[in-house]
Amino acid sequence: MSVSYKNCQSCGMPIAKGDKNGTEAGGSKSLKYCVHCYVDGKFTMLDMTASQMQEFVKGKMVGMGFPKFLTGFFTRGIPKLERWKNN
Repeated sequence: MSVSYKNCQSCGMPIAKGDKNGTEAGGSKSLKYCVHCYVDGKFTMLDMTASQMQEFVKGKMVGMGFPKFLTGFFTRGIPKLERWKNN
């Protein structure tokens, strides 16, 4: 049985609505990862660490108008996501 996640298990972006999901190698929708992190069954940013992902997402959030002090709150769980758990 496959599990569907509410948030990308790489960057934390919400994917529950189903319009931001990445794709598996066969073209099916990924239930774990977003379109920015995972395409055709592969991660798009291979050499990135969890802390680098946190900084990347913080920058994107500031660019979208989020207050800088909130970005740390929203990205603090990234190292606990599926992609980073075993690293």
